[in-house]
Amino acid sequence: MFDLDAHLAGLDERLLALPEGRRALTELDPLLFALLYLPHHLRAQETSEQITFSEAHYEWCELAQRYVAPISAFAPGDLRDAIIAPRGLGKSTWWFLIFPMWMAAHGHRSFLAAFANSDTQATDHLGTFKREIETNALLRHDFPKLCAPARRPSGVSISDSQRMYIAESGFVFTGRGIDSQVLGLKIGSRRPDHIILDDIEGTEGNYSANQKVSRLKTLVSGILPMNNKASVTMAGTVAIPGAIIDDIAAKQRGEQYPEWVDDERFTPRYFDVIQTDEHGNERSLWPERWSMGWINEARKTRAFQSQMRNDPMAADTAFWTGEDFVYRADLPIVRQLLSIDPAVTTKAKSDFTALAVIGATLPGPDRVCVVRFAQQVKIPPGEKLRLRVLEILNEYPDITGVVVETNQGGDTWLAILHDLPVKVRTVHQDRPKEVRAGSLLAKYQRGRVVHERRLHQLEAQMLKFPLDAHDDLVDAVGTGVEVFLKTDAPPQRASAREGAA
Repeated sequence: MFDLDAHLAGLDERLLALPEGRRALTELDPLLFALLYLPHHLRAQETSEQITFSEAHYEWCELAQRYVAPISAFAPGDLRDAIIAPRGLGKSTWWFLIFPMWMAAHGHRSFLAAFANSDTQATDHLGTFKREIETNALLRHDFPKLCAPARRPSGVSISDSQRMYIAESGFVFTGRGIDSQVLGLKIGSRRPDHIILDDIEGTEGNYSANQKVSRLKTLVSGILPMNNKASVTMAGTVAIPGAIIDDIAAKQRGEQYPEWVDDERFTPRYFDVIQTDEHGNERSLWPERWSMGWINEARKTRAFQSQMRNDPMAADTAFWTGEDFVYRADLPIVRQLLSIDPAVTTKAKSDFTALAVIGATLPGPDRVCVVRFAQQVKIPPGEKLRLRVLEILNEYPDITGVVVETNQGGDTWLAILHDLPVKVRTVHQDRPKEVRAGSLLAKYQRGRVVHERRLHQLEAQMLKFPLDAHDDLVDAVGTGVEVFLKTDAPPQRASAREGAA
């Protein structure tokens, strides 16, 4: 347990007794700022109203100390962090209240723009900030210009509303829902120099793949361009596989992840509720809140894996679940092919071109397919696609054939994929997508299809099927697997499997 008195005892009491001293001591120390000015936000019923800290909180304070330097000292995108952590760790308290208050009080940032899943959530956060500057006696005493709203000569506040606060010091804090109109947000010639994104995807039950596409566009095209040098903090918990925060988490996990993560220069900061040392010993990320006894009782539940460990494979779906994926890199592959589900255009709303490398063991009743590679890309149906295919053939030299689904474009694909070093075969699918996916899932459940490693794009698409906006990778893998394995019986549904258990 953190000993507040002991921590403060190491400081000069003469400085602690004066506003100038408190300001000097906390200017570079957000943790001490929280202890002096906001200790009531560090206590909670879950920790018996005691002030305790997780190792994550200390690391967050170190990250926040970078904000002492002005944004002009950094290149665009240098300060973009994604805090991926369990629910209940205090992400909103620290990143939406404590750090903004510290930055505002000491002038480290002058214009904060915060976005949440909804307008109500954003205004609630801003309301908490405003209640502190209105009622916190010590804060008002030490930082009077922050705690007084800016006023016009007539005495009327310039802006002191549910969505925006402008202080006498010049500090601006605005809070909005992620779906609000945000393009060009500025006050006069000033633009935000710090952007906060707090749980912008909400919960699994209230978030869809189409919303993800829309919000990612808002983030990349609307919010981040408000000031490309602004420091940015995104905090959240994985809502669904392939969600915005999961795209960034995939980079941390060492899996395939979308190009936008690197394009926008987000750095994942992942905090698992279960910490493991070099000897394999486990400990809680915040033992005063989550004991290992409680963790061990809850760790097998889907909710724990999803909400506490940010495991996208814990999502509940109509077809695939995380349990259907098995990873094997040791099987003796004797044949392999490249399966392509091509798109006829590269328009924004068109499908992707999906490419999957499928290997297979020796023929027979125990034959197993191994998905070695799966990627979806926007490539025009021409020479660029052919060059990408040649790259994959070079990377996997044991591929002996290419299979292309020709439901769209017909035999045009044979002309596009000309002069390949392997034979090209076309396939026309006449069964509905759900039937083909069900047949593929049956093979997964019977151990006939495994993955060589985690394949983020493919697995996220399977977990969301049939609700995702795109299912091209599911089709590509299904087509490739059917070359090696005969059609299986329909799979058992999740309820049937659970009932059998």
